[in-house]
Amino acid sequence: MSRARGWIWLAVTTLVLVGVTSWVLAPAITGIDKAAGGATGGSGARPSAGPLAAAIPTKAQLMTPGAPRFGLSAPQVPFSRGEINRIATAAGQQPTLLQYFVKFRQSFRTDAVRTAYDRGALPMISWEPWAGPDAGVNQPDFALAKISKGEFDAYLTEFATGVRDNRLPVAIRFAHEMNGHWYPWSERRSGNRKGDYVRAWRHIHDVFQRVGANNVIWVWSPNIIRPVPKVALKALYPGDDYVDWAGMVGYAVTERTAAAVFEPTIKKMRTFTDKPIVITETGAQHGAAKAAWIQNFFTWLGKRRDIAGFVWFEYSKEEGGSADWRFSHNQEYATAFKNGADRITLAPPITPEPPPSGAAASATPTP
Repeated sequence: MSRARGWIWLAVTTLVLVGVTSWVLAPAITGIDKAAGGATGGSGARPSAGPLAAAIPTKAQLMTPGAPRFGLSAPQVPFSRGEINRIATAAGQQPTLLQYFVKFRQSFRTDAVRTAYDRGALPMISWEPWAGPDAGVNQPDFALAKISKGEFDAYLTEFATGVRDNRLPVAIRFAHEMNGHWYPWSERRSGNRKGDYVRAWRHIHDVFQRVGANNVIWVWSPNIIRPVPKVALKALYPGDDYVDWAGMVGYAVTERTAAAVFEPTIKKMRTFTDKPIVITETGAQHGAAKAAWIQNFFTWLGKRRDIAGFVWFEYSKEEGGSADWRFSHNQEYATAFKNGADRITLAPPITPEPPPSGAAASATPTP
């Protein structure tokens, strides 16, 4: 999508959003985690039924956008319009997927989800069963077996109910990079055992189904296999009935091409699932090869037909990244991103469609 087309969209969607008054958001923006971008606080009010209900996109529509979504994760996403606009300007593209982080025991926030939609983007919640990085890599209070045995069911039910009542589809990435050993939900940490990850995932999914929260796009997201080549991904996969998008986290460190970063993992994943792929975190380490890798990423992406989206991890090391993965702070990197993205087709921003003339509004969207 060209930059001109992106700015035309912004003007049109502003008029649409002004006309749909139930989308106007209160400026309750608080509680962003520095390292993870997660929100704290209450769940917010339930959206009212009416014309908006007929305009809500369905889960199926958002899962198959027809072109990859440009996703963004940054310290103040999804709340800071200024941060999003600054990065969108550097990219020459408006992000249509906004990822933010939520720790277990934090409430579902309606305002975060509705703010993402107000920006024309699908929200992706990276849901982490831990107390945060300061508590270390072993956190037995959040052991996976405790989840599958129902010890968090009250919290899960409350969260799922908030998702259901909000009605807007959300993507949920639960316990990402589970094949690594650097998070407490690894099966090598916190007293976890083999099989615990799949059991926990399926239990959470079942709680959501029981509550009727069918507006979730479930995103399974291991790390690329490069640092953990002996960990079998298939044993950690919950199954196609429990997953909508097969994600992966992958960064360019010494690799010169995107194929070198992602394709060994895609090859492994394709032995057990054909689900669409979303790259849920990516970026390139600072250095002489970074600009070239960014351009190559878009060349590679344009040749794939199974990639539903990607999320650029726009964090510096001081902001919680393991390195400085940003492109927007450097003109050479921003130009490489803009030129690369402009040569391929990306999914357009999400816009609510007005209900058909004379049609009655439905109270809930079709999942």
